[in-house]
Amino acid sequence: MPFVDVTEPKPGIKLVTLNRPDRMNAMAFDVMIPFREQLEDICYDNSVRVVIITGAGSSFCAGADLQDPGWLDIFNGLTVPGISRRAMRVLDEVIKTIRDMHQPVIAAVNGPAIGGGFCLAMAADIRLCVESAVFRAAGINNGLTSAELGLSYLLPRAIGSSASNEIMLTGRDVGGLEAERKGIVSQCVAQDADLLDECLVVAEQIQRHSRLGVELSKQMLNAGLEAGSLHSHMNHESHAQLFVRMTTQNFEEAIRARKQGRTPEFKDE
Repeated sequence: MPFVDVTEPKPGIKLVTLNRPDRMNAMAFDVMIPFREQLEDICYDNSVRVVIITGAGSSFCAGADLQDPGWLDIFNGLTVPGISRRAMRVLDEVIKTIRDMHQPVIAAVNGPAIGGGFCLAMAADIRLCVESAVFRAAGINNGLTSAELGLSYLLPRAIGSSASNEIMLTGRDVGGLEAERKGIVSQCVAQDADLLDECLVVAEQIQRHSRLGVELSKQMLNAGLEAGSLHSHMNHESHAQLFVRMTTQNFEEAIRARKQGRTPEFKDE
């Protein structure tokens, strides 16, 4: 059975599921490498407008696989410190792949998101969860740091430094409702609600818009997290806006559709 399952619940939307529920979809290399490869393939599939990632069973992702992390040929001949560095790079590439995808990525957090699983959720552009979800920066509880896989970069930018510091320095559990209050997720749904249906609603709203508009908006939002100043970032925004405005008829189509009382059809041409 493949440890990563890819389906298309609706046209233009891919659902990528970590599929090892017996190990809480932990980040073993035989899960994470095919997961990254599937995301890379989807990234350049122009029929896909939005990607949803989730976990099989009752867990999103439990982080490090303490039972059997697996072995890769790139570890051959290395000492333990060297293996550790290579292993972190493999996992880092998963996070960077999600951030670099053309399509918006929605995390459907259907249960515990622990350690690296918390990091995986934060790498997504949009997060929804169920009330029973649990977010935990678990490294600090294991005598390590809670800063890994971009968490100490992404979490403070999502919810502010004080809340992030408290979560990452205590290693405590954050439940679904608290995650919604703090802004870790944009929506928390009841346990008996269909989380995937709610994610599909968001995905379909995104699909209504121009492909170029969505892709460049995601790019600008991510670039804004790293911008050195408001002035320089506004220049980048202006160029992105002008690119779509001057190279497509999208704006004219929006005006026509509004006058005609219909939904616009953006063709990016």
